[in-house]
Amino acid sequence: MKIIREAMAGTLESSDVMVRIAPAEGAQHDLLIASSVEKQFGEAIRQTLLQLLRRYRVEPVQVIVDDKGALDCVIRARMETALMRASGLETLPWEVSHDEA
Repeated sequence: MKIIREAMAGTLESSDVMVRIAPAEGAQHDLLIASSVEKQFGEAIRQTLLQLLRRYRVEPVQVIVDDKGALDCVIRARMETALMRASGLETLPWEVSHDEA
């Protein structure tokens, strides 16, 4: 999946997460995570983001996450929405194997 523009999804409300995606400057993904529960769940959030980037075969991107205690399913939904918006796709490629997730 090629990211063609900056996009975002989510809010800064309690129990939600704001995800911003933009094309990366370098050859690797650049993840910036700010979370109210970073000490407990920071690595789990990072793994969720990387899992989705691999699942959809996303070219290098910058992902900025401002988490306010969102559940994993909310993080996934916001990330998928931001990816869809940033790539210009109408729908996500759902046929991608779940083995990669």
